Amino acid sequence: MSLTSSPRPLRTTTVAVVGPESSGKTTISRALADALGAPWVPEHARMYLGATGGVYGEADLLHIAQGQLLAEEHALACHPTYLVCDTDLVTILVWAREKYGRCDPRIERMARRRTYAHRLLCAPDMPWEPDPLRESPHDRDRLFRVYADTLQELDVPYTVLRGSPEERLAAALACVHGR
Repeated sequence: MSLTSSPRPLRTTTVAVVGPESSGKTTISRALADALGAPWVPEHARMYLGATGGVYGEADLLHIAQGQLLAEEHALACHPTYLVCDTDLVTILVWAREKYGRCDPRIERMARRRTYAHRLLCAPDMPWEPDPLRESPHDRDRLFRVYADTLQELDVPYTVLRGSPEERLAAALACVHGR
């Protein structure tokens, strides 16, 4: 390393944004990544389902989980100071249990092993936005509780984000910066 180059961070601060459908995950994760000058990892499921026309089965969830982790690893390879992920494997774990009544043990193991410095859980306190890939417009409050219960089951800390996009971003930045 030359004297003029800046050192790479010893450790990347990773942030995962989770929550029920249409709860503002993409909006806040993009805004947070922009505010931090960080890479943003999109939700792999959206790309996967876009390629399949929204058609999927239980076995596809493992491929989606692996794709999500691969995208995160690719972004981490550049050693950024921060990395913001628009979902994590908790979403796939919750969705598998909701849709199929069970989750592939490999997904559960991956979800338990994957660590993030911060998990942000978005409350569904904004209007539903229709999207062809969304399935649960009338069940967001219950699903929010399922996410909270699942995060507690995995024994990982999280911060709930509520309110306007500006309020959410302020809360997310405070969480990431330890305030």
